[in-house]
Amino acid sequence: MTGVEEKKSTNIILFSGDYDKAMAAYIIANGAAAYDHEVTIFHTFWGLNALRKDENIPVKKGALEKMFAKMMPRGSESMGLSKMHFAGMGPKLIKKVMKKHNALSLNELVDMAKEQDINLVACTMTMDLLGLQKEELLDDVQYAGVAAYLADAEDGNVNLFI
Repeated sequence: MTGVEEKKSTNIILFSGDYDKAMAAYIIANGAAAYDHEVTIFHTFWGLNALRKDENIPVKKGALEKMFAKMMPRGSESMGLSKMHFAGMGPKLIKKVMKKHNALSLNELVDMAKEQDINLVACTMTMDLLGLQKEELLDDVQYAGVAAYLADAEDGNVNLFI
């Protein structure tokens, strides 16, 4: 033993595009960072919506990519709920309850993650499949493929799939 304690790590794959599941991922990530874990959230498929900018970013796309862009929510606050969506009323109701109880929104949790130096990684293969471009995602996002996630997860103390 060298007397130097190795830093623990938490790795999360955020696959879901549901607001409540993304919130759970970010709450766990921020909690782990507060416990001095090195944290990575690997956003893939619909989880990439948590990293999309709210505004429309004009980028050149093919017809299929344009269709995906129109169907996917733009920005984390536009994501739906996994249960009790109620034709769009569910997210409004849950956000009202969250505000009443002073709970942080998903946008605020993402900002907190950035402040805590949590690694926010966008899956480049999925970006290619869905036609997403770097300009459409938040600043300070890292880009990598599944091999990079697996390298991090191999030595991870906590690995979650949400």
